[in-house]
Amino acid sequence: MPNPAPKPETAQTSTSPGDDAEAPRQLAVESARLLADDHCEDVLVFDVRGRSELTDFIILATGTSDRQIKAVGHHVEELAADRGFDRLGVDRDEAATWLVLDFVQVMVHLFEPATRAHYDLEMLWGDAPRVPWRRT
Repeated sequence: MPNPAPKPETAQTSTSPGDDAEAPRQLAVESARLLADDHCEDVLVFDVRGRSELTDFIILATGTSDRQIKAVGHHVEELAADRGFDRLGVDRDEAATWLVLDFVQVMVHLFEPATRAHYDLEMLWGDAPRVPWRRT
């Protein structure tokens, strides 16, 4: 009796952003642009792939008030959700002088000026390449 022909495998492929190596970088760039459009200052994007075990891209931005920081944090969450990124976590202080949004491959840090100077994350990640994000 002949062996039946093997059935072709019907592998399910995921289209999550984590499967696309460029998707986290695109989210980081789009988030930086959104922060600048929402009047955040000194927006920086660091490529920390191979330097951090926690994330691939870190975004730093300075807000002008607790209200603005909360609002732009919400805008970034909406952008990430639209791109298929789930927020793993969020952390903030009571006065909203800083806010951290964790999308696994992308982390967004929003600070008021004095708090940003205090934590000085630019010094911590200063050797990481900066990602150009400004529109040309």
